[in-house]
Amino acid sequence: MSITGTGTTAPQAQRGLDGATDVLVDWVVAAAAAPLPAEVEHHVRRLLVDYVAAVVPGSATDVARAGATHVAGTYGTTGRTATAIGLGPVSAPGAAFLNGTSAHSLEVDDGYTPGSVHPSSVCFPAVLAAAEARGSDTTTTMRALAVALEAVSRLAAAGHPATWRNHFHNTPLAGVVGATCGVAVLHGLDADRLHDALGVAASHAGGLFAFLGKNAEVKRVHPGKAARDAIVSVELAEAGVTGPRPILETRHGYVEAFADGGFDAGTLLDGLGERWVVLDSYVKPYPSCRHLQGPIDAVLALRAEHGVTVADVARVDVATYTVASHHASTEVDSLLDAQMSIPFAMATALVHDEVGLTEFGPGARRDPALLDLVGRVHVRADEQADADYPVLRTAVVTLTLHDGRELTERVPTPYGEPGNPVSDDEMTAKLVRLAAPVLGRDAATGLAAELWTFASLDVVARTDALCRGAA
Repeated sequence: MSITGTGTTAPQAQRGLDGATDVLVDWVVAAAAAPLPAEVEHHVRRLLVDYVAAVVPGSATDVARAGATHVAGTYGTTGRTATAIGLGPVSAPGAAFLNGTSAHSLEVDDGYTPGSVHPSSVCFPAVLAAAEARGSDTTTTMRALAVALEAVSRLAAAGHPATWRNHFHNTPLAGVVGATCGVAVLHGLDADRLHDALGVAASHAGGLFAFLGKNAEVKRVHPGKAARDAIVSVELAEAGVTGPRPILETRHGYVEAFADGGFDAGTLLDGLGERWVVLDSYVKPYPSCRHLQGPIDAVLALRAEHGVTVADVARVDVATYTVASHHASTEVDSLLDAQMSIPFAMATALVHDEVGLTEFGPGARRDPALLDLVGRVHVRADEQADADYPVLRTAVVTLTLHDGRELTERVPTPYGEPGNPVSDDEMTAKLVRLAAPVLGRDAATGLAAELWTFASLDVVARTDALCRGAA
């Protein structure tokens, strides 16, 4: 709790944050022993399917292979181990690092719009690795996953967009703290030790937005580092390492360091334990940054409604919220550059009438006709879209045709959000579509069925065996 006037608490703490860390810790300890609501458990299964849909193809990328080289040379296989998909058994921190990196390597992982965060690519690698190493049952593992996902989502939303303005990437920032809550459930930490674990985790928190537009693959590593450090934070606290407390509101703590002046304690705490915000997470239909997906929806809708082709289009204008408007680079030298570029996504949707991994490949990035159109896409921030954000991710796309006509489509809610959801069958189809090139269609279909039941943690090792058998 804060002590006004002693200099031990941040100024923000005196404006509504007092006791926030205690409330979060008490909720985690209570949730560890409570059954999950049926709808929450089902949603976590949906996200498990989506996580594996990301990690299987992600494990075959260059950045994942680089991560595997690091893990193989750094993390041992003695004692209790977990599964690094595509590599095999290693220590739990090593497995979490590689799986988190793989899950974020192709920009197909789910997220939570109010926090501009990807909870699953941190939480699933951390919790599943810790659960394997400890021999946890699936019931406890599901609780730990739900707690981690909820904590990451709420913490990220409470600090956003202040954290973004301070140049931090919410996925590793809020991710390491929230995932620590989930791992703590598996370890059975009491409130005292959890305070220490969160204090340690906050010292691991970070992740800069400097990667944007610079072909910097370190972005892919952000969730892996956070997942690894969540396990390390719990293990250190369990071994007796102390952390500063209360870590959210203390002087020089999480809020003052990362979101000072812009942290909404109510977003973190209101309804905690009664209303699960993880149910409002989204699923990506396209392999790109989520900020690009409303504009993609708009272009595909205009093509379908009006029958326009790329030959008809003279100019494309995109009006969206400020955070998204920064994704306006026309330099697409790498896959990451293309996946972060609204102009490239607009050109891709117009040229191909679909947006998949192939459409972001090297051939597409060198297509002269496509690149010519990229140069005719103009992105700007829109005042109304800013007012709606982050509750809505509004995009207004206008196609100016060579004959002078202007066609406009407004998308307030991209496909995959709770208000425009992806069905369970479509979740399965996404996994099969993304995993089949690595595993084969039959194996991918069988794996999807096994994930929906989640009867045993053996499914993690089976996923790895399928990936390595196909290699």
